[in-house]
This record gives sequence, structure tokens and C-alpha cells, in this order.
Amino acid sequence: MAPRVQLEKAAWRWVESVKPEEIKQEHIELAYRINLPACKRGACRRNCRGNPNCLVGIGEQAWLGEIDENVFHNIDDPNSERRDKNTFVGLTNLGATCYVNTFLQVWFHNLELRRSLYQCHNSRAEEHNIQSDYEPQSICEHLQYLFALLQNSNRKYIDPSGLVKALGLDTGQQQDAQEFSKLFLSLLEDTLSKQKNPSLQNVIQQQFCGQFSYVTECNQCGRSSALPSRFYELELNIQGHKNLSKCITEFLKEEKLDDDNRYFCESCQSKQNATRRIKLHSLPSTLNLQLMRFVFDRQTGHKKKLNTFISFPEQLDMGPFLEDKQDQKCIYELSAVLIHRGISAYSGHYIAHVKDALIGDWYKFNDEEIEKMEGKKLQLGVEEDIGDTVKSQSRKPKCSKGYHCSRNAYMLVYKIQGEETSDPTRTNVEVPRE
Repeated sequence: MAPRVQLEKAAWRWVESVKPEEIKQEHIELAYRINLPACKRGACRRNCRGNPNCLVGIGEQAWLGEIDENVFHNIDDPNSERRDKNTFVGLTNLGATCYVNTFLQVWFHNLELRRSLYQCHNSRAEEHNIQSDYEPQSICEHLQYLFALLQNSNRKYIDPSGLVKALGLDTGQQQDAQEFSKLFLSLLEDTLSKQKNPSLQNVIQQQFCGQFSYVTECNQCGRSSALPSRFYELELNIQGHKNLSKCITEFLKEEKLDDDNRYFCESCQSKQNATRRIKLHSLPSTLNLQLMRFVFDRQTGHKKKLNTFISFPEQLDMGPFLEDKQDQKCIYELSAVLIHRGISAYSGHYIAHVKDALIGDWYKFNDEEIEKMEGKKLQLGVEEDIGDTVKSQSRKPKCSKGYHCSRNAYMLVYKIQGEETSDPTRTNVEVPRE
């Protein structure tokens, strides 16, 4: 950078040729060096006196947030922790909490859920000064706080330990990811049901809950009975199947009840052979499909992971699987893929591929690291090669256009087509200021 004296001369050189009555805005900006380019990060050891746009020492430590030595690693340059513009925020892995991080990122990108959580009444926050002594207590408060940081933090990644502690999770031991999803949504539904705002009480049901019934028909008298039930995700067997459609078909297929498994018929007043099947009646806005990769092995008495390749579409038509699709939206678009990397059901690493609901770009969330995919298409990439052998790689099936193949995907998230983009007001989710 030029010496300070040279900058002074350059800034005021116009004075020699411009009369006082001819002074304009551009002269003032030149004198005060308003339009000088900012110094590149790391180029200066301290603020340059001759350049007001040199922002080396303006207290980054404070406005980036104080660094907790127990949470963040020591860094020489706080700017290395700074979040770049138009990027998402990652989550710190507290030891074995990568599975939690993946779900948090998926739920954060559910705009309706995020908006509803921001609307939750929080009397404690109103009574405290957020800048000083406020600490979230309930699950809703922790999610509010965490989502607000994911949305507005200046850091590249944040620490989710408050929520993890509130849930009582062991950070040193990996839990069942599929079970965690169900239990957490159930807990969140119970918490939201106590809100005074009626629109918040049922948000989990509106977003994730569908209805089906177990229909049983007696082979002797033909009498049928239906047991209605709700679901928040469909658990699909993948063993012996190659594509998602076959998995859903098996989930709905007819089951024979005979021998020791006979059905007690109310009409016959005795046990009879019967058939039972599941009938889908309604589907939620967000359709969670659990691919049952972790199954119990009777021979070993332990869980094992199924490394079966399953193909799944970017666009899923659920119409053929519904009993009554009249007045129902049946076309879904893929919005997230949760991946388990590793060959064991008891170890490995979890990551999430999530579609930005606003722009349509795909991102890979790997704890603190976030990678934007090129173009607008999902790219599963290297996670499909972890633990592979040369022999198994050669058997990887070719996917048709509009489909993806994975042997590590354990959960697929689909959203109703065009639901969020059809209403611009639903895409604007702001963190409450009060």
C-alpha cells in the first residue's frame, strides 16, 4: 500500500483545480478516501490509517462471538471462522453426534417447521436480556436458538451442545439414528401441542403425519375390519429389492394370517385364516421414508447393515399407492438424502444431502463442512465408495435419468411438489426481533 503521505496528496489533489462552489459529492468521497478498495484479508497486521476500508482490527473477536476454548479449536486468525456470504452454517460434532447434526440440518431447511418454531411463545426470553443472561431451557427454546444461529450466525459452524444436553444424549456413543428421528419428532409434537397458538399445536402433524389403516379380512366369512393408524415415516424393507417403488409395494402387500398367526374373527367368534394389508389414505407435506438398512441378525444376535443398492427418483408419484387420491397432491420432489458411511451398524459416519428450498441447489452437510453441489442436481459422490471393494464397485447399477442409486442412504425425504415455491410469503422466514 502507498505511504500515508502519498495517500494524503492523492486525496486532496483536486483542491488545486476546483473552486469551492464547484465541490461535489465525488470530491468529498475522494478526500475522505471512501472509495478506496478494502485491504485483502491477512495483508495487513493492523489497521491502515490512510484507508478507512481497512477492516483488520475492528474487534472481530467480539462480533464473531467469543471463542470458547472447550468448544472451538485455537485459531490465530478469527477471520478463518467467519461465515462467507450466502453460505450455510455447519454444526460441530461433539464426539458421536453426527447423526443428530444431519437431522437438524434437514429440519432447519423445512421452512414451515422453522417458521412455526420462531412463532412459539417464549415468556422467559421476554423476561431476560438475550444479550446477557438468557439460556434456553425447553426443547422448543433450544431449537429456536439453534435455528436462529444457523440462519444468522457469523461463524462457519456453531455448537449444538445445548440441545444435545437438553435431550440427554451421550456424545461419546452413537445412537440409533432412525429411532432418534421418531423419538425427537414425538417429543417436539408433545411440546408444541402445549402452545396457546392453535396453528402451532398441530404443525408436526401437518408437516409429517399421514394416515393408513390395517385392513384384515376373514377367509371364512369375508368380514373385514379396519384399524386406523397415523404414521410420521414409512419404514421400508429393502432386502431383495432394487428400487424404491418395489419397497413401497412390499410395504402395502397382502399378508397371510394362518397357522399360529391366525386372526380372531368377531363374526365367527373363533380364530380363522385371514389376510391383512395396509391401505394408505392420506400423505403429509413432508414424506419421510426410512430405508431399513440396519436389521437384526438372528445368527449373531446383533444388528447388521444391509449394503443393498436402492435406486430412488428425484420425482416420486405416490398416486398409485393411495386408496383414494381424489383432491390429494401425489407428486413429491426429493428434498434430502441421509447417508450412513461405513460397513457396521454400530459405527460409521452420518452426512446429509439437502436441497435448498429457496434456490433449489443441493448441499452436502458433513458436520462443520458444507459443500455446494455443482449445478442443480444431487451428487452422491465419494460417500458411495467408503469401504468398497473392487468387486462390489463393479456391481454398482446404472441409474436411469432422474434416478439416483445408493447403498448407504438410510432415509429419503420428499416434499410435495411446488408447495413452498407456489406461495412467496411462505419462503420468507425471518428470525423474530423480539
